[in-house]
Amino acid sequence: MKDIIKYPLTTEKAVKLIESENKLLFVVDLNASKKEIKESLEKMFKIKVVKVNTLITSDGEKRAYVKLAPETPAMDVITQLGLM
Repeated sequence: MKDIIKYPLTTEKAVKLIESENKLLFVVDLNASKKEIKESLEKMFKIKVVKVNTLITSDGEKRAYVKLAPETPAMDVITQLGLM
């Protein structure tokens, strides 16, 4: 299985999304589908993912905006990763 999730982003924008919309932001493999991203994150962090939106940046990097279920606070996941 290829490495779908590369690393989480903790930019100022990403932190605002965590606080206001319960979303996480990850840089992911360019060929990964939304379904693969969702399944991979749910397995890795034992979380419930509601929705995945993807964006390919101008420098060819693919980002996944991951909306979590209300019972899974995004802040807890980021804390678990040691990023906050």
